[in-house]
Amino acid sequence: MARDHGGNLADACARFGGDAGAWLDLSTGINPVAYPVGDLAQADWSRLPDEDALGRLIAAARDAWNVPDAAELVPAPGASALIRLMPRLDRAAAVAIPAPTYNEHAAAYRAEGWQLSERPGAATRAAVIVNPNNPDGRCWERHELATLAEALPRLVVDESFMDATPQRSLVGDAGDEGLVILRSFGKFYGLAGLRLGFAIAGPRTASRLRDLLGPWAVSGPALAIGARALRDGEWQRATRARVARDVRRLVQLGQMAGWNLVGEAGLFATFDTPDAEEAQTRLARSRIWSRRFPYSDRWLRLGLPGDEAAWDRLGEALEVR
Repeated sequence: MARDHGGNLADACARFGGDAGAWLDLSTGINPVAYPVGDLAQADWSRLPDEDALGRLIAAARDAWNVPDAAELVPAPGASALIRLMPRLDRAAAVAIPAPTYNEHAAAYRAEGWQLSERPGAATRAAVIVNPNNPDGRCWERHELATLAEALPRLVVDESFMDATPQRSLVGDAGDEGLVILRSFGKFYGLAGLRLGFAIAGPRTASRLRDLLGPWAVSGPALAIGARALRDGEWQRATRARVARDVRRLVQLGQMAGWNLVGEAGLFATFDTPDAEEAQTRLARSRIWSRRFPYSDRWLRLGLPGDEAAWDRLGEALEVR
């Protein structure tokens, strides 16, 4: 399967013209109204990241996500860095990764010699679940994940889009050595360029991940901004309310355009269209970039517009204002 990603504006510009600044990029699931980072101390840039700053970030994440005492948190330079390490936690065997889903998981396991399938079988030693799933928005029930965790030596649950619906999180069950929960910071907080992600795992697994990541895995600015944002409960609550309103608005626009909803995960909605290539091209003529998928000629994913001008622009392109 191709390792395609959203945010590839260079491709959009090459195919349809214009420079990146002229485009409205709805091809990612990144919050377009980013957390206001504010000022940083010069030391955050000039010194090596220190243990006190790391401790403040971990404490803030533990409180924000209600991480149980039995579990430990491992910050990393983006959830993608942790995804690449998941296959290295165990000896290569068979892993189940239900498809369609975020393609980096399969790529990481394949690169480490694992045998991939979409469903668990007798030989399966690990499974990866993206919850809520990208791109179809499927949300797994806790009892489904608990059953998998009991049946397999390793369960990785990627909760990169969970901040919009924290009540569905499996974090409360963390602490068992066989369970690893991944969280992304950049999506909900709109700061993907900061490169910050977390693994939540039992102590031995967390220690193994820290060894694999090595020293100073997270930059000083990421430590400071991450701790600040994760402590800002007022911003989080307001953002969840706005995201919930905006994704409903996005779904309505897509349906008014004649598309059927496949699913949504707060920061994006995926639609079943008569022809995804035609739909993407139609939007691209208005310099709006969307996301198609190599395994479907009908699915099109849209992220959230960030302001009224962007909403108007999308409505005009869809001819549903």
